[in-house]
Amino acid sequence: MSAGLGALRVLVVDDNKQMRTIVGTVLSAAGVRDLHYAPEGREALSLMKHVPIDVVFIDHEMPRMSGVEFVRTVRAMPGQEQFLPMIMLTGHSDLKRLNEARDAGINEFLGKPVTAMAILRRLDAVIMKPRPYVSSPDFFGPDRRRRRDPAYRGALRRTGDLKEAVQI
Repeated sequence: MSAGLGALRVLVVDDNKQMRTIVGTVLSAAGVRDLHYAPEGREALSLMKHVPIDVVFIDHEMPRMSGVEFVRTVRAMPGQEQFLPMIMLTGHSDLKRLNEARDAGINEFLGKPVTAMAILRRLDAVIMKPRPYVSSPDFFGPDRRRRRDPAYRGALRRTGDLKEAVQI
């Protein structure tokens, strides 16, 4: 994975400067040369108007614009920007926040404290093992399901089950 990381443009968005430094240092050591930083979501969106970004690491809780609001805003953008891979960082990795981020369209979720290995695994997941994107009347983002359960007998909600849902 590291050979191609030099070409990536990565944006790290966190209101905690230490966390931005930790994530940036790990990515830099792994070979990422084009790193950008923002202390909150609105500043990150502004930066994205001028700098093309390939992957975003975004904190869940920030002032002015939360990470979830940022993800929803990006997923609603026209064009290729809506497909931007995003990795959510949070110190509160409870099921409520996980589901909130997933339902907003996050690609990966990473609980703090982070490790270098966890950061690189999530980066590998969004680059080397991307999930297909799904568009339905109330959701756009990566397929939220991680596995197929052959024993599942509940409501049919897969992209192939709904005429109004389109896998992209």
